[in-house]
Amino acid sequence: MPRMHRDRVTKTPRERRHGRIRLTVQIMAAAVMNGYAAGFLRGKIYTGKSKAVCVPVLNCYSCPGALGSCPIGSMQAVAGGGKHKFSFYVLGTLMLFGTVLGRLLCGFLCPFGLIQDLLYRIPLPKLSMPKAADRLLRYLKYAVLVLLVLLLPVLAVNRFGIGDPWFCKYVCPAGTLEGGIPLILRNEQLKNLADTLFSWKLGILAAVMTGAVFISRCFCRYLCPLGAFYALFNRFALYQMHVSEQACIGCGKCEQVCPMAVDVTKHINGTECIRCGKCKAACPTQAITSGFLRQPNQQKGTNHGTES
Repeated sequence: MPRMHRDRVTKTPRERRHGRIRLTVQIMAAAVMNGYAAGFLRGKIYTGKSKAVCVPVLNCYSCPGALGSCPIGSMQAVAGGGKHKFSFYVLGTLMLFGTVLGRLLCGFLCPFGLIQDLLYRIPLPKLSMPKAADRLLRYLKYAVLVLLVLLLPVLAVNRFGIGDPWFCKYVCPAGTLEGGIPLILRNEQLKNLADTLFSWKLGILAAVMTGAVFISRCFCRYLCPLGAFYALFNRFALYQMHVSEQACIGCGKCEQVCPMAVDVTKHINGTECIRCGKCKAACPTQAITSGFLRQPNQQKGTNHGTES
């Protein structure tokens, strides 16, 4: 069973400064990607030319303020169409960002990641998942990616040969929060059309948001298909984190603050690290560094361990 615990409250000036900078970047990224204010006022989706551009994070196409397209939704829409094509543009975009940054995109640019971070700040006792259960549940996001995003839109089709965008239609809590709720609140016709499916998605959203209060980044850990995709690039992305074995004193503060419960000293560049930099800011000896150049003389295991 999960265990309750309280997060460390006292933060150093370095941690507070890093927290302010990161929060500012997250808010700015969300504002830029969802900057069509008129959409929220009118309850209508922006349909300008920028909607043809695929953003690199989970950001719902149907959000009234969205200026670009979500890569997961785009991939499903193309695959599930009558011709069942594969979107090499979307795949190429994701591979480019993944190769350069890895999951840093999750830690700094994803709007739904920001929402989870804010929810986790609510001052309630937090849950600590048993390691065995946590490790097993983390594989769910890969199943979501393969089944709901890649396979079912192509294989489960109607009599016209068109498949549903399974993840967006039946699961995505970001789409419900960013797109479904704002549109229904501003559009009476949509409000009248709300059915059992929308109630189902509201339930998923409520469960994910409640989980985010007690388990840091629970959606990113267990369900996000985009996080699963970027995780595949983490170990060899150009942007890397490093732990100096000479400077590390084994205090464990880096692991106490990690929102993804990564075993920082062993697997800092494993699949689960979102490159948020909280471990780096918390380290009292500045043993953790980051950048686009790999540091020499690292012992085997520090940079290429398996996921936590």
